[in-house]
Amino acid sequence: MKNLANILVIGTGTIGEPLIGLLAELRKKLGITEVMFHKRTPMIEQIAKVESMVKRGAKLVVNDNMVDGFVKLGHKPQYTFDEAYAKANVVIDCTPAGNKHKEKHYLKTKNKTFIAQGSEKGFGIPYAYGINDIALVKQKNQFIQVVSCNTHNICSLIKTLSPDFDRMINADFVCIRRANDISQDGKFIAAPQVGEHNDTNCGTHHARDASRVLETLYQYKSLYSSAMKINSQYMHCIRFNITLLGSVSTSGVLDMFRENKFTALTHKTSANKVFSFGRDHGYYGRIYNQTVVSIPSISATPLSGKTRVTGFCFTPQDGNSLLSSVAAAMYAIYGEEYLSYMSHFDKMLFEEI
Repeated sequence: MKNLANILVIGTGTIGEPLIGLLAELRKKLGITEVMFHKRTPMIEQIAKVESMVKRGAKLVVNDNMVDGFVKLGHKPQYTFDEAYAKANVVIDCTPAGNKHKEKHYLKTKNKTFIAQGSEKGFGIPYAYGINDIALVKQKNQFIQVVSCNTHNICSLIKTLSPDFDRMINADFVCIRRANDISQDGKFIAAPQVGEHNDTNCGTHHARDASRVLETLYQYKSLYSSAMKINSQYMHCIRFNITLLGSVSTSGVLDMFRENKFTALTHKTSANKVFSFGRDHGYYGRIYNQTVVSIPSISATPLSGKTRVTGFCFTPQDGNSLLSSVAAAMYAIYGEEYLSYMSHFDKMLFEEI
C-alpha cells in the first residue's frame, strides 16, 4: 500500500457526481487519504450539489482564476487544480475530453494512474470489473478506459454463458437505449429512433467495444449489435441471442446467471419497475450489478449440437461503470491486492430485483 492515496475526480456530471460521493463516503474503508473533485464553472443552480459532495468528505478543487466566483456562491475551495493534480496518485477523468486531456497533460506526467470513461476509446486498456481483471493486472497500464454501461452488460452476458469464451459460437445484441439520463434536460427524442450499422464486422460500436474488452483475454469471435433509442429516461434494455456449443436448458441458463454475483435476476418485465427498485433500495439510488436479466424472457432453444439462448436484460445505467472506476482506482493504489478492497462493494450487488 502507498503512504498516500489521493484521488482527483475531474467532472461532476452523470458519472462524476455519484463517483465522488461513492469514494468520499467509503474513503476510510478503502484507505483513501483524500477525495478531491474539480468543478470548472461556478453555477448557482449547482450550489446544493457541490455542497452535498463536500459534506460527504470530498475536497472542492477549482481553477485559480475561478476561486472568487466559487467563493461568491458560498463555496470554500480547498485546492487549485494545479495543487490537486500534483497531490493526486490517481486521476479519474469523467469528462468527454479524456483523450484531449491525455495528449495535452497526462502523457507528460509519470507516477500517476489515469482513468477515463466509456466515450474515450483509445485512452488506455479497456476495462470492466469482474470481466478482464487478469488483463488489467498483466498489462500494468498507466492509462485505463472504463467501458460504457452497455459494454459491461454485453461482456457480462457472454462471460456468464461462456466463461472461457470457448463455448460461444456467435452472439447478436439489440441495444434498446433510453434517450437520456433523468439528470439531463437535453437530447430527449419524441419517438423511437433506429440507428445505423456503421461497423462492417460488428454492426454498431456496442459489439465492437465489447470485443475490445474480451480481446484482452481471448481471440476474437463473432459479436454483432444493433441499436435504437426510445423516448424514455429509465434504463437501457438489451435483447440478446447467443449460440452456445452443447446442450443447456432454460433452467440451466438461469442457474448460470444466479452463480454470477455481478448478475441480478428479476421477474419484472418493465424498466420503470427495475429502475424504481434501484432508486428505493440501491446505494446512492443505483444498481451496481452489470446486468439485470428478466427471467420470463429467457429461452434456451436446442439446435443440432448447439443451444440458442435468447432473452432480455436491463442495463443498470452508470452503476456498473461506477464500480469499475472504483476498482481501477483501487488497482492503481494497491496493485494486485485491489480485489480485497472491492469486497466492500459485494453487499451492494443484488441477487434478485
